[in-house]
Amino acid sequence: MARVSGKQDDDGQLKALGAAIRARRKAVGISQEALADAAGIDRSHMGKVERGERNVTILNVMRVAAALGERPSEILSAAGM
Repeated sequence: MARVSGKQDDDGQLKALGAAIRARRKAVGISQEALADAAGIDRSHMGKVERGERNVTILNVMRVAAALGERPSEILSAAGM
């Protein structure tokens, strides 16, 4: 199992969250770079979040959700959380 930000994502929650963010971003029709810019997050970090390689903070979940026009709870719910 690959290490994720110093911890293991044994249950796949980070991947599920990243997949939910990616799916919503694509549904909205914006690029990863545009989402990262709107959320105030570095584009390479955004890519790692979408791939489940980074443990995203709740503040960044809130920023991404706002940039997507959603509540953080909607993104977490879509990820099965």
